[in-house]
Amino acid sequence: MSDDTGPRDDRWYLRLMAPNTKGERFAWLDPTSIYINGAAFHAMLDDLTADLDGVGCDVVAGLDAMGFVLGSALATRLGVGFLPIRKAGKLCVETDSVSFGNYSGRVQDMEMRKPAFAPGTRVLLVDQWVETGGTMDGAIRLVERQEGVVAGLVAIAIETNPRTEGYRARYPCISAVVPGSRWQAECDAQTLSSFAGYDPAAVFPARGDG
Repeated sequence: MSDDTGPRDDRWYLRLMAPNTKGERFAWLDPTSIYINGAAFHAMLDDLTADLDGVGCDVVAGLDAMGFVLGSALATRLGVGFLPIRKAGKLCVETDSVSFGNYSGRVQDMEMRKPAFAPGTRVLLVDQWVETGGTMDGAIRLVERQEGVVAGLVAIAIETNPRTEGYRARYPCISAVVPGSRWQAECDAQTLSSFAGYDPAAVFPARGDG
């Protein structure tokens, strides 16, 4: 099903991602088209859980908002609980809060319930995409502030820059886009060759006969 070459060339679902059609205020692509397609979503979860073999965690934490989708699905696969790390002002309980700079350059605040876990709890952090790494930095600080242990970082893609290279040196970093693949090079350039032939109908959910 794949015409790619290079390491782990079976990640056919990556070509289903949609290009940004709304301008510079938005992320440069939309991976949610993978979630819509059942075969693609489950194939991606299969790959991520296989690559997480040997990475133990006690809870999965998903970053607001799209990290909730991927994080809760992975928590279900791994048989652990799910902890949402939210944008400020959304939680009705006591919280820890940090400020961070996101991919657009804006400074935002994120919060985590307090207390969320016992000291020493292994927390797997999940976001949809890691571009500049600022959002993930905020989540790491929240977990470590409560004496949790960052078990690893997971995303569909982790772009290459000094901050994410630092993450790779400190933590297990798992992504559907495999480092060294042509997909990684295209993500780092923030353009995918598959955009040229992108067809929204190709990602429609399969319809049952009933």
